[in-house]
Amino acid sequence: MHKALLKLLADGEFHSGESLGKHLGMSRAAVWKHIQHLQEKGLALESVKGKGYIVAGGLDLLDANTIAEEYKKSVGQGLQHLQVETEMDSTSQQLLRRSAANEDIHGAACFAELQTAGRGRRGRSWQSPFASNLYFSLGWRIQSGVAAVEGLSLAVGVALCEALETFGFCDVQLKWPNDLLYKGKKLGGILLEISGDAAGECDLIIGVGLNVAMPESASQNIDQPWVDVKALAREQKINLPSRNLLAARCLQSLFAMLAKFESLGFAAWQAAWQKRNAHQNTEVQLLMGKQQVNGRVLGVDTSGALLLKTSQGEQSFIGGEISLRAVVSDKKSER
Repeated sequence: MHKALLKLLADGEFHSGESLGKHLGMSRAAVWKHIQHLQEKGLALESVKGKGYIVAGGLDLLDANTIAEEYKKSVGQGLQHLQVETEMDSTSQQLLRRSAANEDIHGAACFAELQTAGRGRRGRSWQSPFASNLYFSLGWRIQSGVAAVEGLSLAVGVALCEALETFGFCDVQLKWPNDLLYKGKKLGGILLEISGDAAGECDLIIGVGLNVAMPESASQNIDQPWVDVKALAREQKINLPSRNLLAARCLQSLFAMLAKFESLGFAAWQAAWQKRNAHQNTEVQLLMGKQQVNGRVLGVDTSGALLLKTSQGEQSFIGGEISLRAVVSDKKSER
């Protein structure tokens, strides 16, 4: 994609093919090919005869310099390298490739306007419409193996909630072990991956997807109830922050947490997670392959394991290939 073309279209005004060609130093035919490519990638770009091309409402594009400057206003440390790309397969895959090539990804942050192969937990695809939400990954070097970061995905959830709360957003909850919810609808997701020696020094890649302004056209491919920050802003009467500012606040909160996590462990974030536990004292169902466990959520322990009151007594479950579902009571059968 042509970044310069996107910047011209970002103002939400009409631009003729001729004027775009003059600005970009290319023919109208070349402009049309780029326009067609953007439309194929899902950008709501319209063509009106006699007026030209327009993205109604404009585009809130990510900018590495803007994010970095905003980040430095509060933290100024932790972030070592910031990459913002128009399109890539997956921000986490990008960092995994760099780690595999023995590049230093400690403190690296990678953002994309569009992911062509975004991933969620359990091999699911993550819907990534163009320039609408936040898709990013962080790299962090772990010195003493993955055992030292038990419960980290839960602490990441807390850090993201705290970032949203700096804007005044409230009542965002956390679903064990990797999701952000609002009124039972998915607002964001987290995926942790490891590169290197899991028992010693290794690279941790934290992938985050946060719904900011999800277009209705993209929602048709999502198989669960969802919500975005734009809806929260409207409901809670808060000005919707720019994606650049949201990105910077998320980085500030996440790097501040990561700087302390390996020495403090999840215990330092346990109470904060519990306060936002979406399923505290509710009946849930855990799906683990062909195995199924029902019980009432008691909370999480200091390692981040889920504590469940089952017919066998109190049991704990470690995150991984486990899916948690709330049990909906059948009121008719109770009568």
